[in-house]
Amino acid sequence: MSDSSPLPPVRLLPEAELAREALATPLLARAVRLARWAGPDTRVGAGGELVEEQLPAAAEALGLTGGRAEGADGDGGFDGSGGDDAAASASEAWRVAVDTGLVEIVDEEEGTVAVGEDLALLTSGGPQDVLGIWLAALETALADASVPDLDGLVDAMDSGGGIDLSQLDWDPEAEAEFLDGVLGNLYLLTVSEDGPDGPVPLPALAASMIVPDDMGEPTNDVLEQVSDAMMRLDDQFRVLEPIGLVEYQPVDEALMTDAEEAVAAAEGAGGPGSSGSPVVDDTDVTRYGMVRLTPLGLYGVRARLQEAGVPAPAVGDLVDKGADALLDGTAGFPPAAAHAETEQWLARRESLDAARELLAAARGSDPGAPLRRLRCQQALSLVGAVAEPALREVLDDPELGGLARVWLTERGAAEVPAPSEAMVFWLTIDTVAAQLAAEGNSAELRALVEGLAAQHGSFFAAAWRVEHPATPDVLEAMGRIHPDKRVAKEARKAAFKARSQMGPGAGA
Repeated sequence: MSDSSPLPPVRLLPEAELAREALATPLLARAVRLARWAGPDTRVGAGGELVEEQLPAAAEALGLTGGRAEGADGDGGFDGSGGDDAAASASEAWRVAVDTGLVEIVDEEEGTVAVGEDLALLTSGGPQDVLGIWLAALETALADASVPDLDGLVDAMDSGGGIDLSQLDWDPEAEAEFLDGVLGNLYLLTVSEDGPDGPVPLPALAASMIVPDDMGEPTNDVLEQVSDAMMRLDDQFRVLEPIGLVEYQPVDEALMTDAEEAVAAAEGAGGPGSSGSPVVDDTDVTRYGMVRLTPLGLYGVRARLQEAGVPAPAVGDLVDKGADALLDGTAGFPPAAAHAETEQWLARRESLDAARELLAAARGSDPGAPLRRLRCQQALSLVGAVAEPALREVLDDPELGGLARVWLTERGAAEVPAPSEAMVFWLTIDTVAAQLAAEGNSAELRALVEGLAAQHGSFFAAAWRVEHPATPDVLEAMGRIHPDKRVAKEARKAAFKARSQMGPGAGA
């Protein structure tokens, strides 16, 4: 995920709904059950883990099948199959209970525990309290997901019972950073308006972390890295699903894939390193694994991004701020997100007062002003006829008069004065400047530029005289965009005249 460009705003569920989802996640629900199960006789080791003798009872408390299995000597220990899985699940849930404060270690030497103060918050606290506990549980799950499989750990044990990381070929920091990057890319795909509507193929997600954007044909080494990354992610998403971060369809165990097949699947799903929306082939790519962030997962990844200092806006962040913050804040939003944010902002205000506040915030001659006025115009389109007095109050305003006339005319208002030619040209320059800031050289802007040149044969002869700070840049952009060489040359000449008229540095 790029750190240089701002993230699109995410649409989150209300906190009350997210809290209910958090309580229903299998891992946190198990941790809560173990916290309530724990008593004076519960014993833990030096690291706060349940002693091995108590794992069968903990697994039974969780209702896990295979929790208690009689060994050959009838000692009530775990067997080598389902019991081991139950023990691992019980141990994992206990770690979450300790890490989240649902259980507290009373005496480290004696290994005794007690119910933690945070357990009561799950029933008496508010949604933020519940989500805070869930976020702590998420951190435990993420740490577990970054640990190699048990077989690898056993192989790396030294004679003293410690872990030799050099044998394991495992860098904990690098592994955590890789997983954070994957979740960041998945978050970006999810919040982008042109992102996938459904789950993301695992090969495309792995390739987004491995294959450089400017690489043509991946090398054999890169192919092997993508294949390895897929297998790591398959293990990690299996660990993260029980905490509710993702919905995951694992890699088909019957599928024996090699590196070339993995990248071929990635290319079919949107291309390695591609920032575009993956196209899912349900008959093939799904066998390589499919993943999506849940609504709770979006909340969790956003919280972690914010904690890391990454701006991660959410729709609704601006509802309590002024119109200036709304117009500036939504300037870089995709259209649908800007629309949703503005709707929430307007819902909290009386329509006429909101219209006046928006118009006042739209004034200005700074570089961001044209886009503010465009966002203002879009916001006013959501306001009903009750806002008409506010629009009539600015009919004579040189910056807002054209905008006001458009609004009134579109609603069939009576006695709307015709704009002067100067106002028409000023509004045209302002509109093109806003479109340039919002979309760059888009197809819509190209169509607008071509239409202006075609409708007004002497457009450029008059446009360079418009006293708007963006006039030189707009005319220069029109010369760059227009496909007709003769018209483009006229636009560039007009831009030169405008810049000369405004003096050195004009339009820069």
